Amino acid sequence: MNLNTFKHIYFIGIGGIGMSALARYFNQMGIRVSGYDRNRSVLCQQLIAEGIAIHFEDSGESLSHRDLPVDETLVVYTPAIPEDHGEYQFFVHHGYAVLKRSALLGELTKDLKALTVAGTHGKTTTSALLAHVLKRSELKASAFLGGISTNYSTNMIHEPQSEYVVVEADEFDRSFLYLHPFASIVTSTDADHMDIYKNTDELKAAFQEFTDRLHPDGWLIRHIDVDVASNVAARTYGRNSLADYCLYDLRTEDGYFTMDLRLPDTTWENIRLGLPGIHNAENATAVVALLHEMGVSEQVIRHGLSSFQGVKRRFEYHVRSKQHIYVDDYAHHPTAINQLVDSMRLLYPEKKITAIFQPHLYSRTRDFMQDFQGALSRMDRLVLLPIYPARETPIPGVTSAALAEGITTGVELLNSGSAIVGALNEDDEVVLSIGAGDIDQWVEPIKHALQ
Repeated sequence: MNLNTFKHIYFIGIGGIGMSALARYFNQMGIRVSGYDRNRSVLCQQLIAEGIAIHFEDSGESLSHRDLPVDETLVVYTPAIPEDHGEYQFFVHHGYAVLKRSALLGELTKDLKALTVAGTHGKTTTSALLAHVLKRSELKASAFLGGISTNYSTNMIHEPQSEYVVVEADEFDRSFLYLHPFASIVTSTDADHMDIYKNTDELKAAFQEFTDRLHPDGWLIRHIDVDVASNVAARTYGRNSLADYCLYDLRTEDGYFTMDLRLPDTTWENIRLGLPGIHNAENATAVVALLHEMGVSEQVIRHGLSSFQGVKRRFEYHVRSKQHIYVDDYAHHPTAINQLVDSMRLLYPEKKITAIFQPHLYSRTRDFMQDFQGALSRMDRLVLLPIYPARETPIPGVTSAALAEGITTGVELLNSGSAIVGALNEDDEVVLSIGAGDIDQWVEPIKHALQ
């Protein structure tokens, strides 16, 4: 497909984090961009302020009255849009060029050196950190991120003179198989998206198919626990002493995480990380591995790691006072929740943890019920919200109440997010809001209540 033939790109579901990054890219390229979303989100308002026309009602057949020439308009849709959506049906039946978001991203990576970050955990933070360090190097890089970078307040970095682009490679719906990766970091292949993959073997097979697509001159940087083979230059990373890039002596100094790192040819000591978290130290090690293999200097890498401020909703501090600590995090899988708790226990070993958790998807709650119960039982106190359905319909017997039955710590079940603030106590020392649904809309009320 020759994207240069299109004068207008229309996005169905433009407010999604991945869709909005693409919309911003083409808007900055001077192409006319518009679209639909059902939610009047802050992100949509930002896109409107950037000159992108967005409406919030499914226009269906009435789109025929808009200036959308068939031969000049490319339509891009998100998998979250159902097939019976009125606008989607209009474009399909009237002969428009229609692409899934991941397919468009694949087209963009054909002619660039795509540095991809794949894995069931850690993609967004790792890709944002990689883009941040590259932006401070001579190589530069554009980036399509799955979250809002705190350093740049955007999910898209545009460096048109660079041959590199950082891309978050999403395994959901096998989207990453559309990409043309030059090099890749693979952070994890833990079981997830069992609504898409029949079993863990099928999930791992998809990751193997993805790494098989790597360019012969590129690299595979994989966590030492990730079992994927490669026909390209490969390095491992992690806390295991057998890893090619091994982090050790992870500690906190003046409230910051600091680590030492053994590389294949040398050792770097006292590396300060701008972002806390044990899992983020491993993510940083992955970034060091890829950039070191690419020839980026130690000085540039160190400065990038220490100046990185993170990604919205990834270990994001909102209150840091003597009385209360409040962190909001996107964690929605038992492994990610355990990693978050490990980091908080290291940072605040004497404080009690209160977690507000919103389960995401009925299928994920069902598939990992016992794992969720184990992870959530590690809290000192738990406030549990109803399951956020996203694209799913309810599954009989799969509820937050059923989840609570196997949790051994104190649990308070709420009917809605509006009751969160009233559930907070004066003696809640460390407060976590956790989940991938709409729990983020209660961050500001929680913050103000604790302050």
